[in-house]
Amino acid sequence: MDVSKLPYHHPSPWDTEIESTTMPALFGRAVDAHPQRTLIEFLGRKLSYQAMHAEARRFAAGLQERGIGRGDRVGLFLPNVPIYLSAYYGAMMAGATVVNFSPLYSVEELAHQVEDSGTRLLVTVDAKQLYDTAAAVLDQSSLQTLAVGKLASMLPTLKGLGLRLFRRNAVAQPDYGARDGKAIVDWNELLPRSEPRALDIAPDEIALLQYTGGTTGRPKGAMLSHANLAANAQQVNAIDPFDRKDPDVIMGALPLFHVFANTCVLNRSVVRGATIAMVPRFEAGDVLATLKRARVTGFPGVPTMFQALLDHPKVGQTDFSNLRICISGGAPLSNALREKWEKVSGVRLVEGYGLTESSGVVSANPYVAMRKHGTIGQVLAQTRLLLLDKEDPTKLAPEGEPGELAINGPQIMQGYWNLPDADAEVFIEHQGRKWLRTGDVAQIDADGFVEIVDRIKDMIAVGGFKVFPSQVEDVLQENPAIRDVLVIGVPDDYHGEVPRAYATLQPDVRAPSAEALREWLNARVGKHERVDEVVIRKELPVTLVGKLDRKALRQEVLGD
Repeated sequence: MDVSKLPYHHPSPWDTEIESTTMPALFGRAVDAHPQRTLIEFLGRKLSYQAMHAEARRFAAGLQERGIGRGDRVGLFLPNVPIYLSAYYGAMMAGATVVNFSPLYSVEELAHQVEDSGTRLLVTVDAKQLYDTAAAVLDQSSLQTLAVGKLASMLPTLKGLGLRLFRRNAVAQPDYGARDGKAIVDWNELLPRSEPRALDIAPDEIALLQYTGGTTGRPKGAMLSHANLAANAQQVNAIDPFDRKDPDVIMGALPLFHVFANTCVLNRSVVRGATIAMVPRFEAGDVLATLKRARVTGFPGVPTMFQALLDHPKVGQTDFSNLRICISGGAPLSNALREKWEKVSGVRLVEGYGLTESSGVVSANPYVAMRKHGTIGQVLAQTRLLLLDKEDPTKLAPEGEPGELAINGPQIMQGYWNLPDADAEVFIEHQGRKWLRTGDVAQIDADGFVEIVDRIKDMIAVGGFKVFPSQVEDVLQENPAIRDVLVIGVPDDYHGEVPRAYATLQPDVRAPSAEALREWLNARVGKHERVDEVVIRKELPVTLVGKLDRKALRQEVLGD
């Protein structure tokens, strides 16, 4: 199906021109246009485009003085703090490739990805948990330099003083200095007053190694070029219909190390000339306070964030009048949650879709025009889709049937880091173009709206019939007692596999028994979709960004 020929409800046309450029060029253009505008509002402290650009340039010069540049990897092991932006853009200005690492990683997880990526220098902060992990990795790996920023110096004066005086046990005391060919240095040591050496960086050079969550085995490093990242930022900016003259303040609660935030919070804000209202990590009370203080206008988040805000006792006292749009991604958005959020906040919540391999975003429901609940909306500009046969991806899916979603567009990665065999599995040639196989089963309607039916690897084989767990989850989610639900396949002697539901309950609803929920659900689904059991739990596993984690649940229950 040629989506470019279907009705298109985003404000800019599907064939909107997307410039092939570099990330430093985009940042420099934004600084030239509005140098004194606030780029980061961090817990009340304001930092301008010009100030952040100057610090990024100094970091680039500091890297070059240490012999780090084109072809090298610089790792970021950071929460949402201002130096994330300086280090991210500064490393790219130096010609290096940025590698994002989750601040929740264990020593083993961080060490593996440092080795896999060949990271030479790692940036972190002096929060004890982060520093201790990073210092251990420095000792155990080929990492050469650990740069440590002082968290207190990034905070407003009184907050920084409070951190120094009252939370000393949470602040590390770095062992600065060089030893055995390695070094721990203060962040400020990497900020000389000199200018970085100018480089002619090409758009197709690799700007970012972004590790996937990994459906099986170790995470893989998606190679995202400058052109990929710049394109996706422009594509996301193009679907925003709001007046460019009005203040644009984006909630920075999503972790910046994640590809969703990297595009929708960081890079898109720079393209737009927006302000990022940044919080170190998601905490519902802090986010509600930031929404009010910073007069936030846009809020990208995952469903569990919006649920947590609704559960907070101060949500009813929060002023949402400045907020124009909320965007949900990372996991399916239930109609019940969307309706409750829109009723309480008065703000439209739209669902989108993307992958690490697509630089973050593939599609979204329009912000103000026609939308379709339960879909991931329409593709971004210059993005094409195919539906492949679920059994044989060399063929197209039969007309009118769901198929594996494949994507072609300027935001699609260059491939996986040092994994040519994985590239051969995920890319396929069709119609003279290279397509990324997503592993998601989808269908596209006559209006160009895309619905994800399920993941191929999550499908449950029940006596030869394929059951999509998400469809069973959607039915159980309609029960007012259910808060969150995951369905997985469990071994069965007769059918091979049968579905089983794991659910948490709403706190303010009288709880039915697990057996009553099983009977309620099985009366509403097909014979092969019936679950053998509904297991009620206090909580379900979630990923680092708060997405329900089917893989972790399967590992916990089945050990695979």
